[in-house]
Amino acid sequence: MRFSELDSHLAELFQQVLEETNCPLPKKIGKVRDIYAENGRIALVSTDRLSAFDRSITTIPLKGRILNLLSAWWFAETQHIIDNHLIGIPHPNVLIAEDCTPVPVEFVVRGYMTGSTSTSLWTHYKAGAREYCGNRIPEGLRKNDRLPEPILTPTTKDDEHDEPISGAEAVERGLLSQDVWNQASAAALALFQFGAKIAEDAGYILADTKYEMGLRPDGSLILIDEIHTPDSSRFWKAESLPGRIARGEEPESADKEFLRLWYAKRCDPYNDEELPEAPQELRAELTQRYFGIYSALTGGKEIPYDFQANLDEEIHSAVKEGLQL
Repeated sequence: MRFSELDSHLAELFQQVLEETNCPLPKKIGKVRDIYAENGRIALVSTDRLSAFDRSITTIPLKGRILNLLSAWWFAETQHIIDNHLIGIPHPNVLIAEDCTPVPVEFVVRGYMTGSTSTSLWTHYKAGAREYCGNRIPEGLRKNDRLPEPILTPTTKDDEHDEPISGAEAVERGLLSQDVWNQASAAALALFQFGAKIAEDAGYILADTKYEMGLRPDGSLILIDEIHTPDSSRFWKAESLPGRIARGEEPESADKEFLRLWYAKRCDPYNDEELPEAPQELRAELTQRYFGIYSALTGGKEIPYDFQANLDEEIHSAVKEGLQL
């Protein structure tokens, strides 16, 4: 399926949303992925669950395979910066990876003063903070202004709530060694610079993103999880940004920020037990944005999709194949 064909298939896609998988194997359920492990490998199955505010909040048609295939594309494009955990893609929703030891720190790189969550730079800056995660932030910045240079603002990696932390604090706490910090921080900034350039050429601004790292048994550092997807990154449309900023409007996002804002205006998404269901038109809009940026970044690559296939059987078969069962 090409991006130009998406509108004619949206109704069908809403009937085939992948909310969870049911492979008859031990499973770990993440916010957006179902994870299976065996034989020194892991199978990361990207579902259509959407995560925000430290929880899954709704589902987005086609999201899982768009983000999975986009990550695979970026992994191939960034191997000259740092090696990664990718072994193969036996199905558009399934990524087979090396089983390694995750570094318990997320490496968040920010190029702009923005955000709406409790860990965002703008949230802390407007509250008066001028030092954040070991970075000195200059006075006089407004929301969505470009920073003088990209900065690294790590967070602890936690299943419930992420905590901002400086590199020095992470080393002091024993979350990682100084050598691993040096390697990982340099790789994160280089990845961001590379990703921002590709995004710019495609008509987008990479405002901020996060990277996760892991250690192989021999101690070597690799990139894991996902990279430069609209789930892990904030993308803006470059062409419309100056005019929107001049009018006091939010940037035209190509990621889930507009849906995060929709929830934030209607509930307490961090604490309310039950959240409202986002309208179908907003969920479809996010599918279109995700597919649009996938197409732009990858030069028009298609998304494989067979509407007659049994998705559960396909994924089970791919997981078994990838884990060598």
